[in-house]
Amino acid sequence: MGDVRHKGLRARRLFTWKLLAGRFASTPTKGVTVANSGGLLFNPRTYDPQHFDPETRRLLRATIDWFENRGKDRLLADDLDAVWVSDFLQFVKDEKLFATFQTPAEFGGDDPNRRWDAARNAALSEIFGFYGLAYWYAWQVTILGLGPIWMSENDKARQRAADELTAGGVMAFGLSERAHGADVYSTDMLLTPAAGDDASGDDAVAFRATGDKYYIGNGNVAGMVSVFGRRTDVEGPEGYVFFVADSRHPNYRLIDNVIHGQMYVSTFRLEDYPVREEDILHTGVQAFEAALNTVNVGKFNLCTGSIGITEHAFYEAITHAHNRILYGNPVTDFTHVRAAFVDAYSRLVAMKQFSARAVDYFRSASLEDRRYLLFNPMTKAKVTSEGERVVALLHDVIAAKGYEKNTYFREAVEVIGTLPKLEGTVHVNVGLILKFMPNYLFAPAEYPEIGTRLDAADDEFFWHQGPTRGAAKVQFHDWVPVYERHADLPNVALFLEQARALQVLLTTAGPDAEQQKDLDFLLNVGHLFSLVVYGQLILEQAELTGLDRDLLDQIFDFQVRDFSAYAVALHGKSSSTPAQQAWALGAIRKPVVDDQRFARVWDQVVAYDGAYEMRP
Repeated sequence: MGDVRHKGLRARRLFTWKLLAGRFASTPTKGVTVANSGGLLFNPRTYDPQHFDPETRRLLRATIDWFENRGKDRLLADDLDAVWVSDFLQFVKDEKLFATFQTPAEFGGDDPNRRWDAARNAALSEIFGFYGLAYWYAWQVTILGLGPIWMSENDKARQRAADELTAGGVMAFGLSERAHGADVYSTDMLLTPAAGDDASGDDAVAFRATGDKYYIGNGNVAGMVSVFGRRTDVEGPEGYVFFVADSRHPNYRLIDNVIHGQMYVSTFRLEDYPVREEDILHTGVQAFEAALNTVNVGKFNLCTGSIGITEHAFYEAITHAHNRILYGNPVTDFTHVRAAFVDAYSRLVAMKQFSARAVDYFRSASLEDRRYLLFNPMTKAKVTSEGERVVALLHDVIAAKGYEKNTYFREAVEVIGTLPKLEGTVHVNVGLILKFMPNYLFAPAEYPEIGTRLDAADDEFFWHQGPTRGAAKVQFHDWVPVYERHADLPNVALFLEQARALQVLLTTAGPDAEQQKDLDFLLNVGHLFSLVVYGQLILEQAELTGLDRDLLDQIFDFQVRDFSAYAVALHGKSSSTPAQQAWALGAIRKPVVDDQRFARVWDQVVAYDGAYEMRP
């Protein structure tokens, strides 16, 4: 009798499984190969970026091989045990990796491979993210530390930086403070004019610096720390100073690592630290501008780091889920599981498409073409937030597996949320994005066409960005034509309707005087605007790369849904007016459903099953 009940219970469970999984309505996936899995996502097994020069390709491959030869067990153990990345930095030194990628050609000496090339920097940043945030972070904060140095006219400091990189050194960016965060208006690092010091010339001690800096990566070992402070004898912006300090100096006191992890996120104190003339990088308003322009350079790497983390998590998730059998069927036969994977994959590819296209604008920027000032905070705010969303979608599928200590996924879950919060929060960056909205939507300008920028050029403009003011005056090329060229795709056409509806909102029921002071309300408008910009660059990149049309339409499936969700949120804001509420309801759209298109994109997703697994 018990055996009969057992069989009956099993039968009911099996029926329930089939009902939930929707097996009878789904497209079979047997026989799908991994042939396409080396294409859109970074795969260490197949990676060979032939568009780069030979030395760049060698160094990228050497970096991958270094991680793969260490193996997954060591990678994960070091993360769990919070082991400082000293062996990685030894590899960087031996290969002169940072020296090659982070030295402008002007200071490259006899090495023709040294240049600041945003395209290859993006590729390396993605690789670091793929293997762990700690390795990406050592690279990232070195970039930030170098920013004020390369932007300065202090040739002695710049040559010293080039020599430090050649010797395998790393840098740090001493901007934020515990009491003020990264508020450059309120620094408590004080520089008192020195009197009676016996050195002369460039070696003369100009100031004595005293104060604390907080949340400073690499602050434990950096040979040059770019430190932001203010003079005690000069009031206002003219008193700002950027100078370099050495973490090995006795007046530099390392206090603590403010986190528990492989990264060393230091707090340090300068006590009567001698600042020589040769240590001064910028003074006055130029010091303030160097801080902001450095963040412009550094924040871009957040998107590629997020992409790398998300890609590794995706490989683990699809391989686990598609090979997990319940009641004789793969977990991926569940319709909601397939939906989550297709959404995650579409969002991940969109992250890569947008970020790759943004590189072209950054590399082509000039004082006459400052469109990068919009696309750059987009990579920071939008792409990193999407990375967080993708990992959440995948985690919903693999559930408890994502906490296991022998998975990279566990680390991804823990760190993916940090990237939207570095180099200014999402809110700060969306607030910045809003400044560009009027000209972007309503006042297009003519610009020469910009193609894919993978050429081996030194991106000198990074160090000559000029004044930080004038964001509201920046103009953009017309965003509508690229949407119209793809309007044969049903969801692109729907999203274009929504984008045009945003124009209507702003011209007929835009924020009133009180709402313009309500940051909560404005940020929601900023998110709606961000989706339009996001879609534009995705479409531009799709044209350049020939992105699969099914996948592109699936990307705009979530664009339509996301716009509708923000419209609903605007409707619910306490300050929204009746006209705005009516607009919000009218802007909601349901994506065009195409089961066959979905099935074809699912086939792309499932092809990644087993495509990559890091060696033990």
